Order: sequence, then C-alpha cells, then structure tokens
Amino acid sequence: MKTAICSQPSLAFLRRIGAGFILALTLALALLLAVACSGGAAPDAGGGETAAIHDFPIVLYQGADAVGGSDSLMLSDLQGRPVVLNFWAGLCPPCRAEMPEFQHFADDYAGRALVVGIDLGQFFSLGSQDDAQALLDDLAVSYPAGYTDDASVVRALGITSLPATLFITADGALHRKWTGALNEAKLTEIADEMLAQ
Repeated sequence: MKTAICSQPSLAFLRRIGAGFILALTLALALLLAVACSGGAAPDAGGGETAAIHDFPIVLYQGADAVGGSDSLMLSDLQGRPVVLNFWAGLCPPCRAEMPEFQHFADDYAGRALVVGIDLGQFFSLGSQDDAQALLDDLAVSYPAGYTDDASVVRALGITSLPATLFITADGALHRKWTGALNEAKLTEIADEMLAQ
C-alpha cells in the first residue's frame, strides 16, 4: 500500500517536471528564433548618419551585370551610387515576406538606388547557400544577391537579427540602418530621405 501511495505522487511530479521542461525548451527555442530572425521592424539609426561602412567581400548568386559584371566584388566597389543593402537568410520567414517588397522597390528605383541582398544564413543557422538560392528562385527575385564568407560582418555592422537593411549613400556612408522586415512604403520613405541629401 505504501508503495502505491508513494508512486502516484512521484509519477505526477515527473509529469509536471516533464511538462515544465517542454515548456521551458519551447520558450528558449522561440526566443532563439526571434533573436536570429526578427519579424519586427525597428529603426536603429536616424537619418543623416555619416558613419563609414565596414567593407567586405561579396560573392553573387545573381545580378553580376547590375554591379559591374563580376560575380565577386567588395562592398566598396558599389560606391558611387546609393545602395540598399539587405541582409537575409534562406530559412528566415520575415526575410521571405519582405523580398517581394524589395523586388518592387528595386524595379521602381532602378537607376536611382541599387538593391543588393546579402545572405547571412550560415552565421545565424538559418540555412545554407542552397536554401538561399532556392528562396531567390521561388520568389523570382532578380536584383543582385549573394553571400559573404566574412564572419566579421555580423559584428562590425551590428547585425543582431535578420532581416536587417542598411541604406548607404553614394559616397559610401551609412544613412540609416533598419532591423526587421520592411515594406515597400517604408523602403521608399527611407530611400527618398537618403536620395534627398
């Protein structure tokens, strides 16, 4: 009899611990995903900033013609025209959601501002280069997009989550940084601010 009385509370206790553990694990994973792949939109820097941009190598998946014909370049090679630099990943849902907005913006602002997408999935555990290429193909994205193997980009540019977007003036200075998904209206607003300077 004592065994039955003791075993029932023990079993209930283990069930409670199991449920608590699963809940804690679920919350931890959700927090990790939220940090790595931010769906919210938050400006990180106001307009008019003139900070220099960390230079890094880019290997293009597509769009070499729009950036001078080479599949391999440095960010500084784009200096001379305003650039909207979007950091994304192949397995990032908010990145996927905003890409059609970037495509519309790229089409509308062709000749005025260049959109370039940089896949950072490997640094955020959000997909491989194959995942990134599959996303570009699935969404029929045509603006220049590639990746970098330079892990220092994440720290040097303060990229804490994806997507993140930098608005870079023609002289290579940071106009504004935005962390989180952007829609076409906000892209247009910030780009117009940058182009008006």
